[in-house]
Amino acid sequence: MSKEYLTTSEIAGPLMVIQNVKDVKYNELVEITLKSGEKRRGQVMVAEEDKALIELYEPSIGIDPREARVKFTGKGLEVPVSKNILGRIFNGFGEPIDDGPKIIPDDLRDINGNPINPFSRDYPNEFIQTGISTIDGLNTLVRGQKLPIFSGSGLPHSHLAAQITRQSKVLKTGEQFAVVFAAMGITFEEANFFINDLKETGALSKAVLFINLANNPVIERISLPRSALTVAEYLAFDLDMHVLVILSDMTNYCEALREISAARKEVRGRRGYPGYMYTDLASIYERAGRIKNKNGSITQIPIVTMPEDDKTHPIPDLTGYITEGQIFLSRDLYKKAIYPPIDVRPSLSRLKDRGIGKDKTREDHSDLMNQLYAAYSRGKDAEELAKILGEAALTSVDRIFVKFSDRFEREFVNQGEYENRNIEETLDIGWKLLSMIPIPELKRVREEYIEKYLKRFVIEEK
Repeated sequence: MSKEYLTTSEIAGPLMVIQNVKDVKYNELVEITLKSGEKRRGQVMVAEEDKALIELYEPSIGIDPREARVKFTGKGLEVPVSKNILGRIFNGFGEPIDDGPKIIPDDLRDINGNPINPFSRDYPNEFIQTGISTIDGLNTLVRGQKLPIFSGSGLPHSHLAAQITRQSKVLKTGEQFAVVFAAMGITFEEANFFINDLKETGALSKAVLFINLANNPVIERISLPRSALTVAEYLAFDLDMHVLVILSDMTNYCEALREISAARKEVRGRRGYPGYMYTDLASIYERAGRIKNKNGSITQIPIVTMPEDDKTHPIPDLTGYITEGQIFLSRDLYKKAIYPPIDVRPSLSRLKDRGIGKDKTREDHSDLMNQLYAAYSRGKDAEELAKILGEAALTSVDRIFVKFSDRFEREFVNQGEYENRNIEETLDIGWKLLSMIPIPELKRVREEYIEKYLKRFVIEEK
């Protein structure tokens, strides 16, 4: 039986200290009843032998420490899960904010979940098509992977996230696919963009949205990705669906973590972030994966806005350690009006080999991918050389590669925000671009693929 306490000793901003408590647990949900009868909620952040530190979900204004009755519920924050959850919009606490009816839950799940037993983990596998050539063709996303997008302030990562949400699918027939979109600390305009875009394109029917605005409580921003992942786990491992989770923006999440850490007067780590931020991020990212003997999977695309475009900043740095690759957005490409401005040279999907090739995409995918990387890199290197020594210093072959790199950016990287390319279209665009390079220079493609896939495009180019 839960007890009520009238022993609040201190209120400082969003924090309350309760004395003389007994059997209180970390992350336990708390109900605060004011003298007027109004109820507010909070969560135990620190639990000691006889006192507890509570982080409030709502503002502390109006709470009288002498009158407030504090009840510890004995359980953590739970979200309702149901088969009818697709198409709905929630806040960070799992409460509907779309004016729809309350969820009639099949179950209530603690948002902190349970880590996947490493012995039970299955290796990430199978191709997920996003409809974006630079991802599908060169940085292939596979089921169960964690592949972050590293962006910068002002770059169109929000539009890219919405496009991935609209277009992503699995290619095997009969497979159920869903997207869980978790937006943290975004503006009202961004929230409207996501909601209206998904409604107008019909993509909301296969998605679940969790939205936290910039003026919402900080503690909600901490809860939101965990609420979203709890729903994703239900869809994946209870309903056997393949779920793509998009987390935007993890920088806002980490800023909230730093704010709470400062309020608790903890010892600070790099750039003021708490020393446990690596562990905290891992508790989110490592909830992606596949489980043996389960059909479903959870794939994550966290979006990180790098402060001052600094990839050594603690947030992208720690994210890179935990995840399996990264996709970089380029400010230079964005200035050229190329969308999406994905810089393929520093981008990497470490598990791409598990999702390409025969029976997954197309047999020529691996060779084509390697040759496109090599040709584009050689073209950009030659372009840099020309800036230093002049174009006259380039050989005739170097000039071809410079032209290739320019066309590669305009035709392969660049695509419409609502242009959904299937993998066949992506690979054919790649072969068409390679047709402008002399065949002796195609050193990463097997002869049978040159004969089978390149021949018709060489004829077309002539």
